[in-house]
Formats: sequence, C-alpha cells, structure tokens
Amino acid sequence: MKKKLLIWTPVVLIVIFALLQLTNPPRTNPPVVNDMAATNPPSAEVATLLRAACYDCHSYETKWPLYSKIAPISWQVADDVVEGRKNLNFSDWPTDPIRIAKRLENISDEIDNHEMPPPKYLLMHPEARLTDAQRKTIMDWTGATASKLRSVAVTTNQ
Repeated sequence: MKKKLLIWTPVVLIVIFALLQLTNPPRTNPPVVNDMAATNPPSAEVATLLRAACYDCHSYETKWPLYSKIAPISWQVADDVVEGRKNLNFSDWPTDPIRIAKRLENISDEIDNHEMPPPKYLLMHPEARLTDAQRKTIMDWTGATASKLRSVAVTTNQ
C-alpha cells in the first residue's frame, strides 16, 4: 500500500499542476491612455526610477516574466497588477492639476513610508529596490511638481 501511494502521489500532483495551468488569468497590457511622463514629465533620473520600481504594477507597460505564466503564482501576480493599476496607473493619468497633485502626494507618502515597492516584489526584482537617496529624489520631484500644479490651479481659478 505504501509503495502504491509513493508511486501515485507524484503522478496525481503532476496532473493537478498541469490542470492548474488551464486556469491562468489574463495578462493584458491595454493601450496607454495618457502617460504620466507625457503629461508631467519628470527628469530622466526620476523617470528611470519610476519605470524600474513602479511601472510593472502601476501601468499598462507591465513586463510579464515567465513565473507570471505559471499557476498558482500567476494568480497572485495578475491580482497584484490589477490592484496596482486600480490604485495608481501611470498609463491612465488624470489631466486635472488638483487630481495630479493629489496622486503625486500619495506617491511621495507611499515611497516615504517604504510601502512601495512592496517587499514581495523586490524579492524577484532587486533592480526595483530604491536607496534612500533615490527615494528622496522621487519625493523631491513629486513634492515640487504637486506644489507647482496646486499654485497653477489656484491662479487659474481666480
């Protein structure tokens, strides 16, 4: 009995794993609607940092690595991207200066609190790890740009 169990257990596990591959979620990159870099262009350094640390989950320019195509990991990766895009999407950037300023302030808060990029993402993407100096560079840009947009909105509304 033990010998049969030892033989059939791996076979059953392989069959289950193979069947799971039929349940992969879609991995889509819709067309970019309004890219943040076109609307509020950051410096080349900030743009590079944002692309390395943020764009995979927060844009329609997601790079889907091989492991994102293998269930059950694919479910988590796809869910992370859907949630990331829902919370902040650099590819569907608003045009209203006040909304943009609020988004930039939120980015600054998340980066300042080390909430982004999340640790589980950094495990597989060490290139997305931000140093304190890089965090400061992004926060300086988001702060300055948000202030500028708020002042433009105030003078426009007067």
